[in-house]
Amino acid sequence: MILWLVALAVGVGIGLAGIAPLDKAMGVIAMIFTRLFRLLAVPTIVLAVVTTLASLGGGREMGRMFKTAVTYTLLTTTAAAAVGLILYILIAPGNVPPELINAQNSSTVAPVELSYTDHLLSVVPDNVVKPFLEGNVLGLLVLCFAAGIALSKMPDSDAKRTVINGLNGLQELMFILIKWLIAILPVGIVAFAAQLVSEVSGGMMLDSLGKYVLVVIAGNCIQFFIILPCFLLFKGLNPITTLKGMSQAVLMALFTKSSAATLPVTMDNAEKRIGVSPKVARFVLPICTTINMNGCAAFILVTSLFVMQNNGMPITAVTMIVWLLISVLSAVGNAGVPMGCYFLTLSLMSGMGANIVLMGVILPVYTVIDMIETAENVWSDSCVCAITDKVLKK
Repeated sequence: MILWLVALAVGVGIGLAGIAPLDKAMGVIAMIFTRLFRLLAVPTIVLAVVTTLASLGGGREMGRMFKTAVTYTLLTTTAAAAVGLILYILIAPGNVPPELINAQNSSTVAPVELSYTDHLLSVVPDNVVKPFLEGNVLGLLVLCFAAGIALSKMPDSDAKRTVINGLNGLQELMFILIKWLIAILPVGIVAFAAQLVSEVSGGMMLDSLGKYVLVVIAGNCIQFFIILPCFLLFKGLNPITTLKGMSQAVLMALFTKSSAATLPVTMDNAEKRIGVSPKVARFVLPICTTINMNGCAAFILVTSLFVMQNNGMPITAVTMIVWLLISVLSAVGNAGVPMGCYFLTLSLMSGMGANIVLMGVILPVYTVIDMIETAENVWSDSCVCAITDKVLKK
């Protein structure tokens, strides 16, 4: 951790220096690390789920594990959205000055058509290779569940043992690659930090959106430091010890802005640093990475209310409750793509006929928001995983 913090400080210094060639080099290094983690994320998900299901089967243990993970995912996601709603009411962001919206070219952000029907159909792949090529996590989970349960139901034979041994061997290979990548991660942290500071100092933050940004970031911080630790305490787990053990994964999520890319580190921390059973970690974390989006739920709710307010739409108590439910369901079903929450909110507002030019004003500050949201999502994944492990051990 000391090495990581030193790397963070060096990155901040490089970013503040404002040397263009150096900033460009840091951007390239950051992209390389992001690509490497995404490269390892897909096979890690596949191997973890298939090997775990092959050992568990479709019996009671898997059912309890899945039920517990989904229950706490819905509870934490709803809590995150509720915190965002309460802060929105208390802080009451005002409307953005018209001149700022008029200055924003409406072509900056084009309406995005996101059909839930198409998203549902994409979950059921029409060939085996496509989900791997597209990084379709939900489609991969469908294949993994089918393959893992089918493998567990195969009669004991040399063929079955050969397949399982081969998958276990590949999984061990992946863990070695992940270990190597973590070892050189300080270089990546320098690049990520320098890139972020360069963007922020280059004018990425807008003062006119101060209260809106305050609501979103404060909501994420309250969920991170108060709500989620309360869930852990309720189950007899020490939140400080848990956060310390998962700190590498949380910091990695902060810089990569991708829960899926961080998954290899999250699984490694859960198993080796907080003592979660490998069966639980390798089953629950891939699922949580896909559906447990605390930060996304809060962003969808707060941003939707903010855009509706600036469009002159009435916001009543009923409207707030309805959008709280919409934000939770949307976050759980959100496609695991870069800036998925942003584009999903954009689609929801476009579908309502709202003027989405304001989304272009929000876009520059989304870089920082996305970092904090992703770190919160990974911390929430870790909490749900630790709670599930505790419930099963009882």
